[in-house]
Amino acid sequence: MNPTHIEHIGIAVTSLEESIPFFETLLGTKCYAIEEVADQKVKTAFLRCGQTKIELLEPTSEESTIAKFIANNNGRGGMHHIAFAVENIEGHLEEAKELGIRLIDQAPRGGAEGLSIAFLHPKSTFGVLTELCENKNK
Repeated sequence: MNPTHIEHIGIAVTSLEESIPFFETLLGTKCYAIEEVADQKVKTAFLRCGQTKIELLEPTSEESTIAKFIANNNGRGGMHHIAFAVENIEGHLEEAKELGIRLIDQAPRGGAEGLSIAFLHPKSTFGVLTELCENKNK
C-alpha cells in the first residue's frame, strides 16, 4: 500500500451545532462544508488543518455506526477513524485482502465529498479503524 496523504481524521460527535464552533476556534479556521450521507445515517462537517481535513460525524439515526460508537464511549464522541487517500482503491482492497487484512467493505462505496471509500477492520489494523479514500473525479 502506498497512500498519497492523510485524507482526513474522523471524529464522532453528538452534535455538529455544538462541536463546529469548538473546532473552528481550536483550528483557527471555518467549517467549509456540511453534508448528510443518508445511506451511512450520518451528517458530516469538514474543517481544514494544514493539508489534512477534520471530519466531524453526527449520527442521524440510532442505527448508525456513529451512534453505536458514541454509545460505546459512554455517550461521548471521540476519534473514530483515520482516512488515507489512495489511487486505485480497488487494487488497494485486493492487496489488503492478500495481506490478510480483514475488510469491512469488500468493494468501494460512496462517501462524503463524492469520494469512493472503503474501511479496513480495526482488528486487523492494531485497533485503528482505517478508511481508504479515492477521489475519482480529479
